[in-house]
Amino acid sequence: MKYNILITGGAGYIGSSLTEHLVLLGYKVTVVDCLYYKVFPLSNLLKFKNFKFINKNILDKNFFKDINIKKFDLVIPLAAIVGAPLCERKKNLATKTNFLFIKKLIAHLSPRQKIIFPTTNSGYGVGSRSKFCNENSPLNPVSHYGITKNLAEKEVLRFKNSIAFRLATVFGFSHRMRTDLLVNNFTMLALKKRRLYLFESNFRRNFIHIYDVCRAFEFAIKNFNKMKNNVFNLGLSKANLTKKQLVKKISKQVKNLKIFKMAKKVDPDKRDYFVSNKKIEKLGFKTMIDIDDGIRELIDFYNFNKSKIINNY
Repeated sequence: MKYNILITGGAGYIGSSLTEHLVLLGYKVTVVDCLYYKVFPLSNLLKFKNFKFINKNILDKNFFKDINIKKFDLVIPLAAIVGAPLCERKKNLATKTNFLFIKKLIAHLSPRQKIIFPTTNSGYGVGSRSKFCNENSPLNPVSHYGITKNLAEKEVLRFKNSIAFRLATVFGFSHRMRTDLLVNNFTMLALKKRRLYLFESNFRRNFIHIYDVCRAFEFAIKNFNKMKNNVFNLGLSKANLTKKQLVKKISKQVKNLKIFKMAKKVDPDKRDYFVSNKKIEKLGFKTMIDIDDGIRELIDFYNFNKSKIINNY
């Protein structure tokens, strides 16, 4: 079945890649985005009849009426205030966008409609040193971002006809690039400054390439009945790394990189965990792009790209 899909926030970092991926697969895709960063990364899709763009804010009071939410088979709500620092600065907006909108969205959907929701594995907060976090591990978010996304996940799972992905930290090129994400950021700074300042180097993260995120959504669409009413960690199992291990990988590809250890500096993002992705892997999903290839891709992108990347993180 070629679903009629609605993607909110489809012009964002994940959204612009996912939208392209699904349009090229032949799905009918409508994107709603307010173009917060004043760029339009979906121009390459305007020629396709199965793509439609609506420039609208999801928080507009007439949003659900104006877009006729009931006509879509599947909704992928990506619109969000993302990242711990931005959510701390804009707590009220983050709560409205990340949680309260999702609650309203669920209330407007009919039982036949489907939803695939990307949340974050940052909800695990600080994990045990002796074992990986799985989908049954307790949630203890240490940021407002993690709190709002976890609350939204609960609403989505109550809907039943749903799948939730707890995303690892995403890396790789996107048409609406983000340079604040850890791999993207460290690679950019290493390449442009030939130095990195490393603190709290033993903090652990799991990572995943943006192309594999897109493939996971495709996998979920095709296997929806097998996966529905469930939450899945979504990460690259070979990329459970400390910050120190990540920097070591970057240093193998960026020559003459100097690393300065800052013993007294504190990381405001207190997340520290490794994550198991076995649940979705047992269903047959496998990642394709490892972190070394992703770093190589980012180096090429930063070398060739001369335009300013707009962030607000």
